[in-house]
Parts: sequence; structure tokens; C-alpha cells
Amino acid sequence: MRHYDDGVASGSNGVLVVNDMAVYDDPQPLASLPPTRQDPFMAQAEEEEEEAVQAPIISQYNHQIRPLLDAIDRLRLLNVMKEGIQLPTIVVVGDQSSGKSSVLESLAGISLPRSQGICTRVPLIMRLQSHQNPTPEIHLEYSGKKVPVEESHIPTAINLATDEVAGNGNGISNTPLTLVVQKAGVPDLTMVDLPGITRVPIHGQPENIYEQIRDIIMEYITPEESIILNVLSATVDFSTCESIRMSQMVDKTGDRTLAVVTKSDRAPEELFEKVNADDVNIGLGYVCVRNRLGDESYEEARREEARLFQNNPHLSRIDKSIVGVPVLAQKLVEIQARIIGKCLPVIVKNISDKLSANVSELEKMPKALTSVADAMTAFMRIIGATKESLRKLLLRGEFDEYPDDRTKHGTARLVEMLNEFSVELHNCEQSDPTKDFLIEEINVLEDAKGIGLPNFLPRNAFLRILQKKVDQISNMPIEFAEKVWDYIDKAVTSVLVRHLETYYQLKVSTKRAAHNLVEKKKEQSVNRVKEIVLCVLRFAFV
Repeated sequence: MRHYDDGVASGSNGVLVVNDMAVYDDPQPLASLPPTRQDPFMAQAEEEEEEAVQAPIISQYNHQIRPLLDAIDRLRLLNVMKEGIQLPTIVVVGDQSSGKSSVLESLAGISLPRSQGICTRVPLIMRLQSHQNPTPEIHLEYSGKKVPVEESHIPTAINLATDEVAGNGNGISNTPLTLVVQKAGVPDLTMVDLPGITRVPIHGQPENIYEQIRDIIMEYITPEESIILNVLSATVDFSTCESIRMSQMVDKTGDRTLAVVTKSDRAPEELFEKVNADDVNIGLGYVCVRNRLGDESYEEARREEARLFQNNPHLSRIDKSIVGVPVLAQKLVEIQARIIGKCLPVIVKNISDKLSANVSELEKMPKALTSVADAMTAFMRIIGATKESLRKLLLRGEFDEYPDDRTKHGTARLVEMLNEFSVELHNCEQSDPTKDFLIEEINVLEDAKGIGLPNFLPRNAFLRILQKKVDQISNMPIEFAEKVWDYIDKAVTSVLVRHLETYYQLKVSTKRAAHNLVEKKKEQSVNRVKEIVLCVLRFAFV
């Protein structure tokens, strides 16, 4: 047995035992790990140990969580998030060159694209699925396609798919790729890897590259259902990391943030103090890991990682329950199980509510019209319903169809307009008795002097005064009639559109016909008012 620490041990079956908890020591298939001893007594002990420590990540958690994860992944493929239904998601964020790709490679046991600039230019949804088949099954899903990929060709396949989605060059896109890895020994996890945060655009990138990346990250980490896996380099001050600042904007208490500290071997001196001080408020804690170097196999990398945290005088002080990729895998599986268990009832309720709303909308849709007779029947039914609604609003004063929309309470609004017209008529300038009191009358009388009866107003003087007053206010009744018909036009159109809500193809033509009809009636009404005003003038002067 390889000895890491009193609380940490690794068995020959590739299982790491942390404080009596068995977790996977390596994402490679268990059968590929070499035995550590040949002694028959030790071999017997190994067999007993293998029976005792069936890895809980694979055996205990995965068979329980896998159906739930599959359900969540199917919902994700159905784009339910576009309907406002949030799904529990582990979102991987970090500054550029923080070591995100190395962490994901260690968890999945595969190689991902590497470059000097931005490695991840689109959201990469990684679905890790443990299965017993010794041959890995890997495929990419994007743009409605499902493309099988050989394990050795994963970086090339991802780069080609990224170029197709985001274009050639260094630009980014918010259209995700999905990488499905079915492989023995990997933890059952679904994670979203987002572009690394960079402030300085390189050749071929837009000037607002930082803003684009920030918007993508904030979109994924803002929902309360998201778990933020914040990847930090041990070589930097955590408080200066842009990824920390972003996660604190949406998770001030840190209750849904887990920090992974990479490159522990490069800056071991102050790492113990950093993770224990927790100056940046990481609620779910830290896990310190060592990046795989050069051509190391994943098995070798895990052995070197365990040796580093066991033997390094600075790193050995760190609690063994927060070091190593196997511990990280266990934490992520446990956190994922908790968040799914917490969110699933809410997701089911939201889907049921959304389904009920959509079914209700569907039921409002009109039945299929298969003949001219059916169309005429439906049209006459709409006209009849519209006429009844207008009778309620404009004649009977019944507002049950529009209880809260006072603009549709026709009888009340018509009375208001009539009262306003009366007030306006009495308060107009021509009706003001204090303005030029008797001046005009005196002037008219002066012009009408002649032989006549005393104390009698000459007829021509009376007619001149009356004609002038009537002429000054003759437009007011006409304007009032136009105002009333404008209101009726709006009311008729609004009610008609409401009854035509499910017959979209009829809306435009029927609205136009209704408007033309109202305009015709308006013209007739206004002409009638003009005739009445003219009759008053003629009657007064006869």
C-alpha cells in the first residue's frame, strides 16, 4: 500500500482513502492501475480492501444520481432555460491561465485544447458518465449534430466545432458545445466550462472581449441554482482575481462557490495561510490540486500529487480532506447531488406551471376551419360577440369584461366628455361676461341709430350681436362630436381585436373594415351636427 498520510491511503485498485472515505485515486480505468505488492499476504489484504472500499463516487453516488443527471441533461437539451426554468449547473470560471483546463482534464481523464490565448471560446458543457465498457465512448453535440470523437482527437474535434460555432480566429460565442464522455472510472458530473477572463484583447479579438466574456459568465452564474467552481492559481493573490470579483457580485455569502487552487507546487509557501484565512469568502471551501505536468499519465500525476501534499513541508500542513483531484471529484458529486435534490421539486413545479399555461394558451387557439361555411360561422360568432361587448360598454354600462380598464367604461367616459364640453362651452372666451362688458353692444347700437320706438332694441342690432356670438362657438359642437367618435373608434377596435385574438389572419383586415365603418358613421354624425348648427343660425335670423 502507498502511504500518503495517517488519514490518506491509496489502494491498488486505484481508490484513494481519505479519512476512512474511499474516493477515486485516478480517472483512468481501475484495471489499468498496476499492483503495488506481490506478497501473497498483501495480495489477500488488497482483495479484502477492494471488497471493503467500493468507491462511493462510482458505486454509491453515481447509480443514484445518474438518472437525475440524465433527466437534467435532457431538460437542458430541450432548452427549458429559455422558458425561464433554471437548472442546477456546476459552472467553471477562472481568469485566463488559471489552470481550468488542467482541472477538467484531471476530472475527465481526457485532453482538452491548449493555446497561448483563450482556449475556451464557447461554453463547453461536459457530461461525464461512468460506465463499465472499457472502451470510452465520446461524442460532441452542437448545431443539431452528434459527432463521435476518438479520445486522442478530442482537442482537434473541439477546435473544429468551436470554429464552426464561433468562427475562425479568436472571437467568442455564447452558443454552447456539449462534450459527452462515457468512460470507466470518471465521476458522474455535468459541468459548464466558460471562457477564461481576459482584459487585454489579442490579435483578432474585439476590443470589448472582456465585456463579452463577463456577460456570458454572469448569465451562467447569476441563477441561484448554479454552483460556481472558481479556479484560482496559487501563484496569485486571490483577492485580485477577476473571477472572484464576479462570483462575489452574485454570491456575496459564498454559499454556492467552491474554489479550486491549482499550481500548488509553484507557490506552496503561503498556500496554507490563504486557504485557512479565506479572505475572499468561499462558502463551500477550497480544494488544492497539482496540475499534470508534461507527458505525465493521469495515474502518475495523482501519485505525484499525493506525494507533494504528503512530503512538502508547507503543503503537508494543509488538511488532507481538501487536497487532491479525487477529493475534488467527491466534493463535486456530493454538491451536485445536494443541489439537484434541492432544486428538483421546484423544477418539476415550474415545468408543470409552464405546461399548464401553454395548454391553456393552446386551448384558446381556434379550431381548424375546413370549409367556407365554418369560416363564416366563426366570423359571425366573432361579430356577434363584439356587438354584445360594445352594447355593454357603450349602452348598458356593464363593465364585467373590463373591470380594471376604466378607459373601456364607455357610458362613464361619454358622460365625462359631455360634462367637459358643457364646462368648456360656459367657460370659453366668448361667454365671459366680464370681458369688454357692453362695449360691443354699445358700438352696435350706435351704428343702428335711427327712427324707432324708444327703449326697444333695433332688430338689426340684435341679429348682428347674436350672429357674431353663434359664429364664435359654432365649431365647438363639431369638435365635440369628432372627439366622441374618436373614442368610439378606439373602443370598437380594442374590443374587436380582443375577440379576434386567436384569429391572427383576420386581425388586420377586420380592424381596417371596422375603422372604415366607424369613420363613415363619424362623417355622417359630424355632418348632422353641422346641419343643426346651421339650422340654429338660420332660425335665429329669420
